[in-house]
Amino acid sequence: MKVLITGANGLLGQYLVKLLLGKKYTVIATGRGASRLPLEGHTRYKYYSLDITEDQSLHDVIATVKPECIIHAAAMTQVDDCEIKKEEAFKINVSGTLKLMGFAEEYSQHFIFISTDFVFDGKKGNYTEDELTEPISWYGFTKMQAEQFVHHCKIPSTIVRTCLVYGNSIPGGRRNIITWVKDQLEKKERIKVVDDQWRTPTWAGDLANGISLVIEKKALGIFHISGKDLLTPYQMALKTADFFSLDKSLIERVNATTFTQPALRPPKTGFVIEKARMKLGYEPLSFAEGLKQMAVDSSS
Repeated sequence: MKVLITGANGLLGQYLVKLLLGKKYTVIATGRGASRLPLEGHTRYKYYSLDITEDQSLHDVIATVKPECIIHAAAMTQVDDCEIKKEEAFKINVSGTLKLMGFAEEYSQHFIFISTDFVFDGKKGNYTEDELTEPISWYGFTKMQAEQFVHHCKIPSTIVRTCLVYGNSIPGGRRNIITWVKDQLEKKERIKVVDDQWRTPTWAGDLANGISLVIEKKALGIFHISGKDLLTPYQMALKTADFFSLDKSLIERVNATTFTQPALRPPKTGFVIEKARMKLGYEPLSFAEGLKQMAVDSSS
């Protein structure tokens, strides 16, 4: 099977490409700029530099490749940037998704859209797939809008929502909460981390595996794919410091009012993942196990 991945230079993209190649899929990776993945010459891998907002190049790639499945992971995900640059965020996250979906309807058989816990307002936490989406940021709004388009896709489609993804970044990749904490503490720098926001942090390898299970089982609808531990960023930072034997006295516990940020963050999200467990056989690592896997991966 041929699988096309948008946003392949991102954290999820790198884990997805590696996993799907290992499962003998043919992988067509796309992203902005040159490939960051060290896979040149692999017989079942092809990379295209692609901007999903450019109609002609997007159509040309999909018409040429004709992938059976498209995983749409490309997005503008920096929450504050989305709040400041609303038109750009809408163009990428909503219009880009709609254009890609239209070409998927013409050339593919399964469309998988990667969404976020930020489609919820965060008032209650522990969300199931069928609860009402009420975003409080522009980023969350754009992802909710894109989800609504995907619901009306003319080919089989799946929405995979996830939450605070972490893992080892490839060179040139963006830092995530764990790599940021580790980098700062290794440099003996003090950091402020909020303790009044709750998430179920997701190891990128688990998210990739959940998406792979969606493909294998041809699972349709909405699935929450995340970790199983409900933690605050401050708790994550302490656990990261302990695991890597770093000085946790450098971590200052604060709340969201400490920072002046353009976008609001939902105070408590986190997912109930029973549907993914029952229908996909998905079982994520604990947060402690995720840190251990990061250490294993970085040493191999």
